[in-house]
Amino acid sequence: MYYNLPFIAAGLLIIIGIAAMVLKRNLIKMIMGLSLVEAGVNLFLVATGYIDGGIAPIFTNAPSDKMVMPTVQAMTLTNIVIGIATTALLLSFIMVIYKKYGSADVNDVRRLKE
Repeated sequence: MYYNLPFIAAGLLIIIGIAAMVLKRNLIKMIMGLSLVEAGVNLFLVATGYIDGGIAPIFTNAPSDKMVMPTVQAMTLTNIVIGIATTALLLSFIMVIYKKYGSADVNDVRRLKE
C-alpha cells in the first residue's frame, strides 16, 4: 500500500491541476493548475525511478541490480527547466493581456476574438 502512495499523490496532483485549468476563469489560476500538473509529472518520474536500497550511479563498482537509473533524474531536471521557461513565458503573455484589457479574466478577454 505504501509503495503506491507516491503514484497516488502524483495522480491527485495531476487531476487537481487539470481541474484548475479547466474550471477556473482567471489566467493566473490556470497557470497555477499547469504548475500542479508539472509537479505531478515530476513526482511520477521520481517515483518511477525509485529503487529500495538503491545506490547512486556515480559509483562504478556498485552491483548493477541495486544501481538507480540516472535517466529518470535527467528527465526530471529537464522537465523542471522546461516548466520554468513555459511558466515565465505564459506569465509574460498574461502581463501583456492585463495591460491591454485591464483584466486577467477569460470572459473579459474574449474580445480578442472580435
